[in-house]
Amino acid sequence: MSSEPGNPFRIAVAGAGLIGKRHVQAVDHCDAAAVSAIVDPDPATADFADSIGCDWYASISDMLCAGRPDGVIIATPNQMHVDNGLECVRAGIPVLVEKPIADSAASAAQLVAEAADLDVPVLVGHHRRHNPLISAARQKIMGGAIGDIVAVHATCWLYKPDDYFNVAWRTRRGAGPVFINLIHDVDLLRYLVGEVIFVQAADSTHARRHDVEDTAAIIVGFSNGALGTISVSDSIVAPWSWELTAAENPAYPETTETCYFIGGTHGSLEIPKGNIWSQSGARSWWRPIDQTAYDTPPGDPLDAQIDHFCKVIAGTELPLVSGLEGLNSLKVIEAIKASARDGSRVDLL
Repeated sequence: MSSEPGNPFRIAVAGAGLIGKRHVQAVDHCDAAAVSAIVDPDPATADFADSIGCDWYASISDMLCAGRPDGVIIATPNQMHVDNGLECVRAGIPVLVEKPIADSAASAAQLVAEAADLDVPVLVGHHRRHNPLISAARQKIMGGAIGDIVAVHATCWLYKPDDYFNVAWRTRRGAGPVFINLIHDVDLLRYLVGEVIFVQAADSTHARRHDVEDTAAIIVGFSNGALGTISVSDSIVAPWSWELTAAENPAYPETTETCYFIGGTHGSLEIPKGNIWSQSGARSWWRPIDQTAYDTPPGDPLDAQIDHFCKVIAGTELPLVSGLEGLNSLKVIEAIKASARDGSRVDLL
């Protein structure tokens, strides 16, 4: 299947919330795609669909009865991802599921397995992998610029204002910065460093006194022998988080700082700054260390994700973030939560 000028891929967007509308914008930016329908049970979203010149349906079932799109973006609440995804893949329609792929790894595994049996692509919206900053960093790492990775540190420190928590579910189990924010960072570390084989974690509710953590510290073991530390909190005024360093989303002020440090036997890498620290000749802490920087082209990762989705629909590319990749990142998050509950190390492989 391929799109042609004047005949773009017909993409339906299920869920017309903030991220659903951002996907609508990304589809609009893509020459190979067009929004064919908005699917949302809220009747008010019919006006939104009308404003962008597409159909509106209250459910995916209603949409499928009327016609079959080429792809569906699922931006509904997390607990609906699997049911929505299964309905689409059973109809043979490729899906792009917002992160997390599901509200539990067990339910996500059902979607991944059934899609594989039906040979229908499932992509997961860990859009940061599509950021040119990450593509460039991964090329440097894979090209041996820092040697064998020994250690990594990731910081996700940010301050969510008090009114953010006026929405009740954000103070309860199933929310918290580990599940809401850190899943993106975990996915990037898996992509840049390697598969996670164990975690050990501790968390705290000290700052906000909610039923869910506001701060967590995690030790991570990777399959290549590297060790990592991750610090996450939504209660710290600080410039060190992906949101504030990557300039990916204009809603967040850019700080030009770094949030990831990846250290290897021949050098170290700062992300997203793109600084590489290394030594020519003998390596020693008594010798000067050189700093170099590499440029990355600009690009919106959500737009790039839609371009990629179209190529997957066309059969010219495999998913960069497959359903299985989304499942494996979710398993790490569940392991972190389990470790924090009882203080034990959790092995994933």
